[in-house]
Amino acid sequence: MTLTNPDEFIAAVNEAGKSHLPARMGIEILEASPERVVGRMPVEGNTQPYGLLHGGASVVLAETLGSTGAALHAGEGRIAVGIEINATHHRSATSGHVTGVATRTHGGRTLATYEIEITDDEGRRICTSRLTCMLRDA
Repeated sequence: MTLTNPDEFIAAVNEAGKSHLPARMGIEILEASPERVVGRMPVEGNTQPYGLLHGGASVVLAETLGSTGAALHAGEGRIAVGIEINATHHRSATSGHVTGVATRTHGGRTLATYEIEITDDEGRRICTSRLTCMLRDA
């Protein structure tokens, strides 16, 4: 996997995730750079008993996208480890997909912070999250 070719990186992240939580949730990375990461996840299979998108599923999507951006920001030979996440759930989703866009708000030598906006298929905001990752040598 190379951090210099975005298409190769996205393919590698999607492939590597097949045996981890993002794959079980149906998360797919669509676009990735240190500044912005876009991904989507189906609502079906990620709901609470009432049929609404589970808030924890939104947080998993947010952390997946923000961590990906932080890893790209950290660069070769370094890793990103989430140290804080929060989420505000604005409305529910019951079908289709939700799309998350993680935008870097701080990119330092030891910390990276991303704001993640999650919307439904109609573009309505479902959740706003913020993730801070510590960056360190691998």
